Amino acid sequence: MTTEDTGAETPRTEDFPAEHPLAEDFSAEDFRAAAHAAAELVSDYLAELPGRPVWQPMDDDARRALLDAPLPAGGRPLAELLAAIGQDVLPHPMGNGNPRFFGWVNSAPAPAGVLATLAAAAMNPSSAGGDHADVHLERAVVRWIAELVGFPHPAGGGLLTSGTSMATIVCLAAARDRAARRAGRDIREDGLAGLPPLVGYVTGETHSCVRKAAELLGLGSRHLRTVATGPDGRLDTADLRAAVERDRAAGLLPFLVVASAGTVGTGAVDEFGPIADLCEEQDLWLHVDGAYGAFGRLDPAIAHRYAGLERADSLALDPHKWLGVPVDCGCALVRDTDELRATFSLVPSYLRDEAAGALGWFSEYGTEQTRPFRALKVWATIAHRGRTGLARDIARCTDLARRLGELVRADDELELLAEVQTSIVAFRHRASGLDPAARDALNRDLPAAVQRRGRVFVTGARLGEHEMLRACLLNAATTEDDLRLLLAEVKDAARDLLA
Repeated sequence: MTTEDTGAETPRTEDFPAEHPLAEDFSAEDFRAAAHAAAELVSDYLAELPGRPVWQPMDDDARRALLDAPLPAGGRPLAELLAAIGQDVLPHPMGNGNPRFFGWVNSAPAPAGVLATLAAAAMNPSSAGGDHADVHLERAVVRWIAELVGFPHPAGGGLLTSGTSMATIVCLAAARDRAARRAGRDIREDGLAGLPPLVGYVTGETHSCVRKAAELLGLGSRHLRTVATGPDGRLDTADLRAAVERDRAAGLLPFLVVASAGTVGTGAVDEFGPIADLCEEQDLWLHVDGAYGAFGRLDPAIAHRYAGLERADSLALDPHKWLGVPVDCGCALVRDTDELRATFSLVPSYLRDEAAGALGWFSEYGTEQTRPFRALKVWATIAHRGRTGLARDIARCTDLARRLGELVRADDELELLAEVQTSIVAFRHRASGLDPAARDALNRDLPAAVQRRGRVFVTGARLGEHEMLRACLLNAATTEDDLRLLLAEVKDAARDLLA
């Protein structure tokens, strides 16, 4: 109902008091001055990152100052708070903003996303639904993400989440409910009781968030079958078929296959076409974990690896990884909007809102009710670079990764452990003269030794029976000199450990 309908006058600015209860502690000018100071502080921090140690352990006093900070009895001026941030927080980063950070899958923040985060926080809406900018912007950026990776996107077929861990829960819940419904059960009404055990299929390289999702959804990790992979690290479809047939013969209910668009260990991309064929034949939901790697489809040099990705039933991915959107921001995409909404839609009377339109509220498609305004930083990051700029950045990273693989192959002290398929390079120190156990111990200790030196940052993992180092390249500002420094630091740290 509008003011015209009621006859009420439209409120005027002058009808509201200029002062409010906090006016004595806060003013627009205070905020403006502090915002300018914050911009200078953050700009200096970002500009100085390449010249700083990538990461250094915090000293005990600095750590205790944060851990044991007392609850303040009185407030502090904004300027004083900024000074504390500059002195106590910014000097102790994780390191992922530095171009010589090769650890885990953590990107540097995109500058446009950093700026947009401030504006989103100033608006501070709940992006659950309704007719306001953040809701419509989220629908747009989810569509943009789907277009970037070539995934079919019906209206309402996705939403932003805190990350791929939550996106995986959303997608697997829809897969679970569909399987139960086709077996004659309504999980939302009756739970899992009475159903044959639902079985999913993963590989040894599947991210741990899939197991967590299976546990939280009541499926049980015991009913996640580990399927073999080939020498290239990809899911073996023959072993998958055999596992499905065994489980059906045992009276179980196969329902899910999880494929990867870039494994966490080596960046391997599964062959989606044959997996999708088998899933269609066997009535299985195909979910793709594209947390980091799905955006590799933007690089023409490796785009062929993603053929068939568009045939998946769902895809989970993280704009806060390869796109550099500031944390947190994941995305769940599904082919069938009705499956997602049927799994989560619950609209109490106090949330009924005709302005939400036919698609309803985002809270009908996932678990969150109050949802942060994630869309603005995604919009700003993508709009700032454009598809062409994002593709160029990603191609730069994959090219650097292939170059790093070449440098490892050419070095007698090092060994490349897997083909470089995306932008992760898995390698280890050969440690000539050591037995296998001692060599594994050296490679297990190497990442921490390299990190403490402060010049580069790399992490480790296990690949099959071997301890390894894994360098993940997500920063287009990285140079070949940085790659050479990484390998030099690994070899120097190994000599120190062996000494």
